[in-house]
Amino acid sequence: MTSDEYEKQIFDLQQLLEISRSLCSTLQFSTLIGAMLDICMGQMHTLGSCVFIMDSFDSDSFKLSENYNGMNVVSGVNYVIPFLHPVVEKLNEKEMAYTFEELSQGLPDDDCMKMIASLKPTLIIPLQIKKNLNGILMLGERLDLGEGTAYSDYEKKMIISIASLAAIAINNSALVERSSTDLMTHLKQRYYFFNMLADALSSALEQKSSISVVMFDIDHFKSVNDTYGHACGDYVLQEVSKIIRESIRGEDVAGRYGGEEFTVLLRDTDIKGGLLVAERIRMKVERKDFRYENKQLKLTISAGVTAYDGNISSNVPMPKQFVDFADKAMYNSKKTGRNKVSYMKVTK
Repeated sequence: MTSDEYEKQIFDLQQLLEISRSLCSTLQFSTLIGAMLDICMGQMHTLGSCVFIMDSFDSDSFKLSENYNGMNVVSGVNYVIPFLHPVVEKLNEKEMAYTFEELSQGLPDDDCMKMIASLKPTLIIPLQIKKNLNGILMLGERLDLGEGTAYSDYEKKMIISIASLAAIAINNSALVERSSTDLMTHLKQRYYFFNMLADALSSALEQKSSISVVMFDIDHFKSVNDTYGHACGDYVLQEVSKIIRESIRGEDVAGRYGGEEFTVLLRDTDIKGGLLVAERIRMKVERKDFRYENKQLKLTISAGVTAYDGNISSNVPMPKQFVDFADKAMYNSKKTGRNKVSYMKVTK
């Protein structure tokens, strides 16, 4: 080994140490996935990257994460790889980096493989932990920095090492994600929401930014249970939760506060933005036809919004106090007719 090769190995080991620290510095799943993809793109000099991961603990397939960068993703295509597909078995056989040509050898030329090919990956890497596949990393078009675009054996070993670190970080994050998530609604549990809110309030003060909190309550929910049964009530909770999840950004946090009450934390969002999001969700619920066992239900929700602006105030409210203002605003909506959004200003 030459001195230059020796120095490169030392440098790369230092890089892996820094990558490990970076990946272990956050347990928030979406943030972790984004950081992992950025690291892989930077280390391998690619213009794109994506990862297929399980979207829930009881999933039966790997789904394309929304954090993809620069990949050939087409709207309307179902980017899903079922666990039972032969490509999953092949990726789980050994920890190695594949080109698409290498991976596709011996596998059926079906819709799943055509979907993978359409992404135009230059390298496909399994994310394994304890010989179990928990994700599939794909790298996109590679930059030619004077040595061609093919990956050397050394570079493949490097990306496998990064993938191993990423798999551990993803597994740890997923464990936290699942333990802090309400199984019925897939929203965050109350204690987790308050922890995230405390961090967001501190960040808003430091960065002189705004955050908003919205509280929702399903109107006349008791009558749904009494009339149609608790199974129907569970269905309603799941459908309203889905509307909330699909109406916010990845960096926002939606939680089940208790019973039929929900909370939403909106980062970098002032009161006007908070009111817009709350109204959008209210309208989606009002317009939706809820159908349960051939029965059609029409539902509404009441909402309350409050906001903190770190740019104009240094008086940071306690998380519980902050949520209480949104809660009071929500009950004002219920007292004044329901199916509406109200606002309450944070006071000392």
